[in-house]
Amino acid sequence: MENLSSFEKILIAVDDSEPSYKAAAYGFALAKKLHAEVALIHISEMPVVMNVTGDPILGNPAVIMPNVMDVQQDAAAKLLENMVLKFGEGLIVKEFILMGNITHEIIDIAKKYEASLIILGTHGRTGFDHFLSGSVAENVTRHAKCPVLIVPNK
Repeated sequence: MENLSSFEKILIAVDDSEPSYKAAAYGFALAKKLHAEVALIHISEMPVVMNVTGDPILGNPAVIMPNVMDVQQDAAAKLLENMVLKFGEGLIVKEFILMGNITHEIIDIAKKYEASLIILGTHGRTGFDHFLSGSVAENVTRHAKCPVLIVPNK
């Protein structure tokens, strides 16, 4: 079992959900007690966008959709900024905002950052919902090279 003082770099994976806020609060509090570095990571999956255009015959102008990826990046930046303001007082926090497969990106950044602990929340889905969406927490736990702390939703 790891000595608690060996947790020098804590990676906290977040999205904009209540379980993530609970995980972030727990992760930042633990980092302060252990005098550990903190990195926040948010991953957006690649957006699926339909091409929406107007009908020039009917006189309907084309609808210009904002760049969905830019909107996601801006929302992620605001999310991390809010979490640092809310929980990270007195800490220097590294931030990663990525796009891709959530599990893969968490595992990859954990290796590159040399994280000694990964913290994430769980939505607690079971049954058919779990079958459809899978569990990021479960997949990260299976593939991570460092300990993973899952903060429950309850």
